[in-house]
Amino acid sequence: MSIHKEVKKVTTNTLLKLKSANQRISMLTAYDFSFATIFDAAGIDVILVGDSASNVMAGHETTLPITLDQMIYHASSVVRGVKRSLVVVDLPFGTYQSNSDIALASAIRIMKETGAHALKLEGGEEIVESVKKIVSAGIPVMGHLGLTPQSIYKFGTYNVRANNEAEAEKLKKDILLLQEAGCFACVLEKIPAALAKEVTASLIIPTIGIGAGNGCDGQVLVMHDMLGINNEFNPRFLRKYLNMHEQITNAVTQYIDDVKSGDFPNDKESY
Repeated sequence: MSIHKEVKKVTTNTLLKLKSANQRISMLTAYDFSFATIFDAAGIDVILVGDSASNVMAGHETTLPITLDQMIYHASSVVRGVKRSLVVVDLPFGTYQSNSDIALASAIRIMKETGAHALKLEGGEEIVESVKKIVSAGIPVMGHLGLTPQSIYKFGTYNVRANNEAEAEKLKKDILLLQEAGCFACVLEKIPAALAKEVTASLIIPTIGIGAGNGCDGQVLVMHDMLGINNEFNPRFLRKYLNMHEQITNAVTQYIDDVKSGDFPNDKESY
């Protein structure tokens, strides 16, 4: 029987059950009330309030500029639209890397001020102490390895990560450390499919892939990419389910024409 249909409220424990039952986990980003309401009602398992809001909502080149206050605003908006999905929020750059006390303070602010259910942190061994401290406070943590966008200036490229032996071995070590530290799941971004499949099979906790092949326990995409709102981003791993850029452009163009011609509003649309 499908666990998805049985569950009235998705929790971190639900994701562990889904992995054990070999049932896939669906995850999408959202940043506001309206889209969160739609995704939740459609049955998405996990909504990620991603620091990708820095790119798709604010127009920044990277995820680095978004602040803790801005993430709290987006997350609280999303939570108000959700009844079933698990809501996970990214801790933004600079709010957890320097020391575990700052990490815990940032985590507590998000949980108290948004009503979200869990947090996501990027990195492996370097952030394990922060993960442990946050988890020990009763806050669920999702990991994130592979391409970690907050470290883009260190990488210098958005190319596939862990495609050499040394980096692959570090990723295997890091994900075990995250599991031992108490993470309930881990995102694997833009790594070779064979490595993602191997790592997934070695873990108790589920993996969520993005550009990591079909061997992960679930998949995540940025809503603006999969809905075709953003036309500039076309990586190999992206499947576009709509072309909203074209549809919205056509609708707005028609609206402008109708206003200028006097066709809108007509008698039925007037009081």
